[in-house]
Amino acid sequence: MAAIIDFKATKCRHCYKCVRNCEVKAIMVKDGRAEIMPENCVLCGKCLQICPQSAKTLISDLGKVKSYIARGEKVVVSIAPAYMGLLKYHTIGQVRSALLKLGFFDVRETSEGAALVTAEYARLLEEGTMENIITTCCPSANDLIEKYYPQLIPYMAPVVSPMIAHGKLLKNELGKDTKVVFLGPCIAKKQEAQDERHKDCIDAVLNFNDLNRWLRDEDIVIEDCEDQPFEKDPRINRLYPVSSGVISSVVATQRSKTDHYRKFYIHGEQNCMELCDSMLRGEITGCFIEMNMCYGGCIKGPTVTDKSISRFKVKLDMEEAIPQNPVPEEETAPARASISLAKTFQDHSPKDPVPTEAQIREILSKTGKTRPDDELNCGACGYPTCREKAIAVFQKKAELNMCIPYMYEQSESLANLVMETSPNMVLLVDEEMKILEYSAVGEKYFGKTRSEALKMYLYEFIDPADFQWVFDTHQNIHGKKVTYSEYHLDTLQNIVYIEKENAVLATFIDITQQEEQARADYEKKLDTIDLAQKVIHKQMMVAQEIAGLLGETTAETKTTLTKLCHSLLEDGDNGGV
Repeated sequence: MAAIIDFKATKCRHCYKCVRNCEVKAIMVKDGRAEIMPENCVLCGKCLQICPQSAKTLISDLGKVKSYIARGEKVVVSIAPAYMGLLKYHTIGQVRSALLKLGFFDVRETSEGAALVTAEYARLLEEGTMENIITTCCPSANDLIEKYYPQLIPYMAPVVSPMIAHGKLLKNELGKDTKVVFLGPCIAKKQEAQDERHKDCIDAVLNFNDLNRWLRDEDIVIEDCEDQPFEKDPRINRLYPVSSGVISSVVATQRSKTDHYRKFYIHGEQNCMELCDSMLRGEITGCFIEMNMCYGGCIKGPTVTDKSISRFKVKLDMEEAIPQNPVPEEETAPARASISLAKTFQDHSPKDPVPTEAQIREILSKTGKTRPDDELNCGACGYPTCREKAIAVFQKKAELNMCIPYMYEQSESLANLVMETSPNMVLLVDEEMKILEYSAVGEKYFGKTRSEALKMYLYEFIDPADFQWVFDTHQNIHGKKVTYSEYHLDTLQNIVYIEKENAVLATFIDITQQEEQARADYEKKLDTIDLAQKVIHKQMMVAQEIAGLLGETTAETKTTLTKLCHSLLEDGDNGGV
């Protein structure tokens, strides 16, 4: 089955809003992001309406419909009666005219199919064999029962919806090759059209947003179009989209006929589920129940973006404008004889694994819930109780870290642990230099306790110049040595700007001992150099003295030897005479 809702995972950001608002919990959270589980989803459309990031969007059939028309196919549109409250026109014939201008072969009202369904409901009431009769016009309500209340399937009217009835009627009249396009506000109709039980009846589904976009692209204004009235008048069956519209149609059709059923309507997911629970307990019997998952009936649906449209005004206007006359039986009899309006409903309940009590307790303990008193049941994760959330974790629909109170406690305890045990000083200040955070080790360095520091400004005990520079330039400082002589403290500082908080975070690493050791080593070097200089000087003096003494002795020796040589020479000369 083709996807109905498109999901953009990159936009989903741990908010769990869709989980909180999904009554049947058909949304799985994986890696912090939501995913719709088709086998659990009843396509109520609530997730489309409430997603703050528009991460979920409806997949459109508009391209498919345009391609049908472009290929020259015979394309007929079946327009839901909600158009009477959602489109702007002077006469309903202008709506038909505008759609014909888009290239449709014909435009027919889905209420024609509703008239056939009304006749079938009237027959069931007259037969009186069913203990309760739940209308089956709303595919979302049908899914709710088939998936979550299969025990109530015997109470479901075994009749197709007006859309399917009309699709069958049109293909029977115009040929099997006719492409039937349903136009309405309901997204669940897209899945109903794909249902294997009647998948050949409807070829595409559009919503009114698709139509309005298409009309704008083609520069078609409904109010400017000529009046081309619809060929058939479904009369009171146009009331189907408003709450109690089905009952009104059935009662008008029955006229003088009587039955023993009490009749009432129910709308809204929670109300429908509450009623189903009541029926399971056997509290409701002998009733004909008009069930609709959307509040106010099928008037708006989740795809209508114009929030100014009031379903209450639409209901009043439609009830006033639509004649309360039924379609005569002789008009519906031929169609009912030529097409099958029967539908068999089935148990489609999800087969989720069920954890043991021990497994549930084990999962609860992983989020710090070891006793019943630990279970806050706050619903922040999207599940009404911690126990149900634990079951969802076991079924891989939820994740442990979806427990927001637990994760808050964890992050707070970890942050406190860092602030209390870190050997480094941590400071966080705002743009006014007000201290927002101050680690416990700061008392050792600056003589201020954490409680005292959180009431102070940074400039009250150290120079904030570097902090101010980081604030002004949004540039960070890394590895800067700063000495606070008044505190006998040497630090290595990292100061960074935090844009999200518009604050500056600094870590001070105490390097006082290293600096003192470095200074001591430097002093030793100076002393060593001085000693070496003295030794060199002394050695030079000794060398000079030695050189002086050696110089004098050599001179005396030279003189003595010279004299001896001269004496010897002289003696030699005398001997030769």
